[in-house]
Amino acid sequence: MPRYGYSYKKLGDNEARSSGRDLRVSFKEMVELVRAIRGMKLDEARDLLEDVIALRRPVPFRRYKKGVGHRSQLKGWKIGRYPVKAAKLLLKILNNAEYNASEKGLDPDLLYIKHIAAQQSYKLRRVFYRAMGRSTPKVEQLVHVEVVVEERS
Repeated sequence: MPRYGYSYKKLGDNEARSSGRDLRVSFKEMVELVRAIRGMKLDEARDLLEDVIALRRPVPFRRYKKGVGHRSQLKGWKIGRYPVKAAKLLLKILNNAEYNASEKGLDPDLLYIKHIAAQQSYKLRRVFYRAMGRSTPKVEQLVHVEVVVEERS
């Protein structure tokens, strides 16, 4: 029995899902990247992620935007970044979801992202040793990502 579940419970006949668990990537970057591709066609989302990896298109940062610089490539909302590591991991999850959909007999060209979510996992707590016998806590937040794709005609 798995030790985790999905937040999207009922899976229809024309839907497939995939997830990534305990990913060592920034939670804030993953949330903004997930928000950017939510509701897109799967091919468009893959193109966006490949452009982010190649540093051609930034992702707009709407919630976690303190100290984030402006990008001239964005239209309307100018604040953004290039979360390359998060984009690489999310691209793997989307490819897995497409493979799961093709195994169910769904057409990969008609897939849309119906549900996508990033949730906090547990924290890795360590110690960073400093001068004069002091130490600073070093906390790394892990991330869960789940994707549900749907075939639309």
